[in-house]
Formats: sequence, structure tokens, C-alpha cells
Amino acid sequence: MYTDKVMEHFANPQNVGELPDANGVGEVGNAKCGDIMKMYLKIENGIITDVKFKTFGCGAAIATSSVSTELIKGKSIEDALALSNKTVVEKLGGLPDVKLHCSVLAEQAVKAAIADYYKRQGIDPALFIAGGGDSHAEHHCCGEGDNCG
Repeated sequence: MYTDKVMEHFANPQNVGELPDANGVGEVGNAKCGDIMKMYLKIENGIITDVKFKTFGCGAAIATSSVSTELIKGKSIEDALALSNKTVVEKLGGLPDVKLHCSVLAEQAVKAAIADYYKRQGIDPALFIAGGGDSHAEHHCCGEGDNCG
């Protein structure tokens, strides 16, 4: 069902925890399946110097959170904003269709944290992020009849 890479990130997730000095924090969730992801960013001179996450959810949610932090750490804000759920899935070697919503949440958590960073800088995040990246949004990524569990 899951690839070895998904199982590796689930069993040994990278960058777990909180950043007390985070200057960008985003939280997203999916009401249907109950997954909640919180992403903490430390951004200096336009570069993500540190990133941590806390996720309440299934193995796929934890794995997508973990791999997304690896993909953006040390990258520019622009590169992090370009992170797509497709890239997350590819890096994990695939996800079952019923778990693809987890990769969408990971992408949204990164964008929500960057939006929060912009807001703290007095910059309108809508200038850079479609939808403004509401950092406490509840996202419904599953279609009717999808099994999100």
C-alpha cells in the first residue's frame, strides 16, 4: 500500500517539533479525515533557515509533512512557494489515491506559514500567494465519497 519512502518518513519523520523563534507559522486541516498540520518556519534574508512541523493524522500525513520540510529547508521563499503536492508525492515514490489529500495539506501548510511570515512583515500575502494563504484555514481536500481515513 505504501512505498518504502513513505514508511521511512512515517517511522522516522524529519524536522518534527516546534520552533520557538519561528517567524512564520501556518496551520491547515481537513475536516473529513481529521488531519491537522502545523508548519513553523524561520526565515532570514529570504531563505528558510529552519523548519519544523507538528502533524495530527495518519502515516501519509506525517510522511508528507516530513518530506515537505526536507524539500524547503535551505531554500528561498520563492522556491518554497513553488512546492507542489505533486512534487511531495513524487519524492515519496507515490501515495494511494485515497491519501493524496495529505500531500495537498503539506503544500497548503507551507504556503500558510509563508503567508504568516509576510503578514508579520506588514506585507499582504495575496501579492505572492493565491488566496492569501490563510494560516488558520480549514481545507476540504477530499471529494464526495473519498475515503480520507
